[in-house]
Amino acid sequence: MAPHLLLTYDFPPIGGGIARWMAELAKRYPPGGLVVSTGQHPDAPAVDVAFPNQVDRLPISAQRLRTIQGILLWSRRAAVLARSTGAEFIWCGNIKPAAYPARWTMERVGTPFGILLHGGDLLILQHQVHQSEMKRRTARALLSSATVLVANSRWTRDCCVTLLGELEIECAPEQVRVVPLGADHEFFRPGLDTRGVRERYGLGEGRWLMSVARLTRHKGIDTALRALASLRDRYPDLRYAVVGQGEEREWLEQEARALGVADRVRFLTDVPDGDLPALYNTAEIYLGVSRLMEQRVEGFGISLAEASACGIPVVAGRSGGIPEGVRDGETGLLVDAERPEAVAAALRRLLDDGGLRRRLGGAGRRAVEEYYNWDRVAGDLVRIGQEVGAGAAREAAF
Repeated sequence: MAPHLLLTYDFPPIGGGIARWMAELAKRYPPGGLVVSTGQHPDAPAVDVAFPNQVDRLPISAQRLRTIQGILLWSRRAAVLARSTGAEFIWCGNIKPAAYPARWTMERVGTPFGILLHGGDLLILQHQVHQSEMKRRTARALLSSATVLVANSRWTRDCCVTLLGELEIECAPEQVRVVPLGADHEFFRPGLDTRGVRERYGLGEGRWLMSVARLTRHKGIDTALRALASLRDRYPDLRYAVVGQGEEREWLEQEARALGVADRVRFLTDVPDGDLPALYNTAEIYLGVSRLMEQRVEGFGISLAEASACGIPVVAGRSGGIPEGVRDGETGLLVDAERPEAVAAALRRLLDDGGLRRRLGGAGRRAVEEYYNWDRVAGDLVRIGQEVGAGAAREAAF
């Protein structure tokens, strides 16, 4: 196959869900079928050698890719890569800044591009176009130039279609696709020995709830803490491990103290990816009670799929794209993430019913094995890129 380019701001060793998605594409595209273009990082050499596909690092940090100078440098490099590799298609890891060099390259080399959409990026862009005519024109130029837009859930697709309508961009149904995300079901699996991570992170005995999330308001960690507080008398051994870091950590620690559950909560930061599967396995229940909040939302929820891959039942917020990956009553329980009492009721149901926990956890594992996995995601994107790239080539020939 002719290679594809992936222009992405988020890429390891940078963390986060988008970087995880981009890394899985670099790992699972056919060897030689993808060239990743991204920013520089001090730890990049050790990371890049693990991929079967080329990672082309610009001589500036990822943070500077958002500047005018960075976009200009990235645009020139993307055009060089498109010409030298004979790329038939370009994927943008996000709308901004990646769509700028993609559009530049399309105009100069003729290589079509598609944009991967995450949910929160669309909410931010929608807010921006309502506030600024210049940003409205920019958004219209970028989105209308893309040959295909790929959303990570039906919710994200619907959000995209709404924004396109506001921007007066006409598009055929096949121009906005849905490719739900997933997890690595070989890396994340049930039955792992948890003794090492329990000792390393001070997770003693008891029944553990767990969240793996960036510590921001929309992730609903505060709601989970309130639910935990309401259950402390009924379940004296119930504990809560929160894996992640972010600007709200101090506030959340204060909330835990104010609620009287600080001794039951462990905030775990700087956790390497290699420890995550065993950490998931320490939990009886995974909590992913994200909510739609301001310009933030869970477009899909990769950590929910990872927990399911480990056979852990999920209690998740009924918001954004979460219902796409968590089947209510089948692989987990969906709740109103604004109501701690609803979260607590779902937790009581699972804590008191081991059979239900096993049934939901087992079904979640099967769902990841059969569909919500990165092999299927990469395969879908390879096919879309080939289809769109070949179609553009046919049009150019006439």
